[in-house]
Amino acid sequence: MRDKFEHDHTPEAIRERLARAPRSSYFGDLIYGGIDGAVTTFAIVAGVVGAQMSATVVLVLGLANLVADGFAMGASNYSGTKAEQDDYKRLLAVEHRHIALVPDGEREEIRQIFAAKGFAGAELERIVSVISSDETNWAKTMAIEEYGLSPTPKSPMFAGISTFVAFVACGLIPLLTYLVANSFLACLTGAGLTFFAIGAFKSRWALASWWRSGIETLLIGMCAAGIAYGVGFGLRAIFNLPV
Repeated sequence: MRDKFEHDHTPEAIRERLARAPRSSYFGDLIYGGIDGAVTTFAIVAGVVGAQMSATVVLVLGLANLVADGFAMGASNYSGTKAEQDDYKRLLAVEHRHIALVPDGEREEIRQIFAAKGFAGAELERIVSVISSDETNWAKTMAIEEYGLSPTPKSPMFAGISTFVAFVACGLIPLLTYLVANSFLACLTGAGLTFFAIGAFKSRWALASWWRSGIETLLIGMCAAGIAYGVGFGLRAIFNLPV
């Protein structure tokens, strides 16, 4: 019976699990960086091949974009995550100030929030009393329930590093397979397997099957490459670029 569940439900196991602080997930940052990295370098190869330019151009553009775009993605994710963390701290400070200045109004907010969840009468008043007895938990409850903020803000540094590492690791595969084999077919195969693997890995945290998630991610990557190839081929035809 235990194998059918993700964790035990004995009183001891539940107590131990809930006593641990919730962990922030950086899974989305890895998937985001991995897909974008593979798309970026594969699109560069496809665009250059479409324009019938040399492998040297692929090497220069591929490595330059891999490092620069990877850093930009990581830095952007760092800044965005830090902004969310700062907003969380700001709203906590707002709630602490409101609790100090208008505690009755804040209690009424708690009362209405939990009344909307189906609590009423003495049970509802007991909840309001317990939550408002601890200012720290009171402010956190308001931040979560009123503003919809996550109770476990992510580390901006870990979020940025996760995105950068995944971007470079997955972005290297289309680039290296093309340069080593000197074949767009090899690059296509390597990129396709990368997209499919990312999607299949993503399914571990989703309801979709591994093959459906893999195919979905594969199609996204192939569409990006097709667009890049078409743009490169079209520009070469329009401007009569040399091979």
